[in-house]
Amino acid sequence: MSSKSPLQIQAYDYLKEMILSGKLNPDELYSETRMSAEIGVSRTPMREAIQCLSQDGYITVVPSKGFRIRVLNEQDMQESIQVRCAIEGFCVQVIAAEAETKKGQKLLKNLEKLLEKQEKALQNQNEEIARKRFMEYDHQFHLALVDYLDNAEFRQMFQRLMYLIHLTTVSALAVPGRSEDTLREHKLFFSYLKDGEGDAAYKLMMVHLMMPLTMHIV
Repeated sequence: MSSKSPLQIQAYDYLKEMILSGKLNPDELYSETRMSAEIGVSRTPMREAIQCLSQDGYITVVPSKGFRIRVLNEQDMQESIQVRCAIEGFCVQVIAAEAETKKGQKLLKNLEKLLEKQEKALQNQNEEIARKRFMEYDHQFHLALVDYLDNAEFRQMFQRLMYLIHLTTVSALAVPGRSEDTLREHKLFFSYLKDGEGDAAYKLMMVHLMMPLTMHIV
């Protein structure tokens, strides 16, 4: 969205926030005209925003009618997890081999801070806030692994998966005890990575990413 006009960015950010906050109903068909009027922008920037959201996987465009919020199904979840395994698995092996380098040490410090934030998030007495913050740090943890390689193609692919990742994570963390298990897995993964044990870190990451499929959450 960096090359878009301010109004297009405004429309994109508005719709994205509405989607992520659950304020839009997946069963409803939304019109471009209605959304333009609601946010107070013309149809052109709204149309551009809708196209970008479709490309990023947040919505499904219904030609000449409008758009629907994308819902998670088993095939989407399976395919997105397979892509994540391919990307993150490769990143893990590279990171483990470079754990002692300056760049590797910088990443490890960042991951350690994110683990502390995840643990602190779980201590919040408000379950909804705790889950939301925990999920935010969970995304940051995995994104840090991908960003480490400075691979533009990886970033682009990951960006297109972000909404499906969000939906999968929401469903998985709704299972009692899954947040605590996730934190334990992250901590063990971090210890493997810190010690340069690439194979152990890789195997654990594969199990960790595949967990939603074994839980049958869809």
